[in-house]
Amino acid sequence: MTARPSFVLHDHRVPRPHFDLRLEEGGVLRSWAVPRGLPTRPGQPRLAIAVPDHDLDHLTYTDDTKLIADHGWWELVDRDDRRTVFVLHGLRGAIRYALITTDDGLLLSRTKEQPH
Repeated sequence: MTARPSFVLHDHRVPRPHFDLRLEEGGVLRSWAVPRGLPTRPGQPRLAIAVPDHDLDHLTYTDDTKLIADHGWWELVDRDDRRTVFVLHGLRGAIRYALITTDDGLLLSRTKEQPH
């Protein structure tokens, strides 16, 4: 059995408050800055800004301006050219999100359909 890929959500205070979502994939942490944090309800997508990949040591990294808000493992549900659907299995349970490419950038959305 292969290990489940990890994720971490950093509460980052610099240069201005935002969250960093990092998903382990291909030996690195693919990363997005999410200025307003992960959506708490369907129908309220949040801007997500792709940032450079980070090393896996960021799974546990903290400092004076960066705290771990959530962590755990994630699973890919579906992926195509415009959308990646995934489930974060974190401290508050399992929540399904979609990262959607639009003409104006990326949006992170909590899906209507959630794991049971």
